[in-house]
Amino acid sequence: MCHNGMIVAKKILVIDDEPKIVDISRDYLKAAGYEVLQAFDGPSGLSSARQAHPDLIVLDLMLPGMDGFDVCRELRRESDVPIIMLTARVEETDKLIGLELGADDYITKPFSPRELVARVRTLLRRTSSSATSSILHAGDLTLDRNRYVVVTPDREVSLTPTEFEILATLAAYPGRIFSRAQLLTAVRGVSFESYERAIDSHIRNIRRKIEPTDESLRYIQTVHGVGYKLIEKPHE
Repeated sequence: MCHNGMIVAKKILVIDDEPKIVDISRDYLKAAGYEVLQAFDGPSGLSSARQAHPDLIVLDLMLPGMDGFDVCRELRRESDVPIIMLTARVEETDKLIGLELGADDYITKPFSPRELVARVRTLLRRTSSSATSSILHAGDLTLDRNRYVVVTPDREVSLTPTEFEILATLAAYPGRIFSRAQLLTAVRGVSFESYERAIDSHIRNIRRKIEPTDESLRYIQTVHGVGYKLIEKPHE
């Protein structure tokens, strides 16, 4: 609530079927100054997200009724709300699937509640930071930081906060090659987990949204063995 000019607390929705995890996450997030909502299965989590419009969602993968993958897929059809996935699975493919569905970050269980708070804070800081210039131009791309939107010559597309930050990092220095580790640091502020293949998933999502076709890459070039760069002068 906003009373007497006080800042409204950011709203975090935690969706997990383990009450202990929900409780400790809620306690730490509340202590950090956030308002916390909770849900214990996929359908109620999706319903809460639609009704409450949280500022960020902490989403477990293994949920009854509807798993975290499906919840994430549904949310991304209608919202770019920041999503941190919780996964007890160690398989790399599960993390990649979650990221390719549009999750911004993931934490592997068991996790430190302090790390969860740090990840939430970092992600929210990115989404609410007012840059000195809210509009960034690179070639025929225009990036709008206030709306997390990129405008290409033929369309306007919305990006998730993480996708936007990666593209903005590349767009700020066209032609410069960024390693995956550098891009991870740029989007997280600090690399909690050096999971560099996550960048590949985000790049695929960005390409799917802004490139003309998979065969014809106009904007983001892969530099094999090194990383990625924004093509300086997109071909006509």
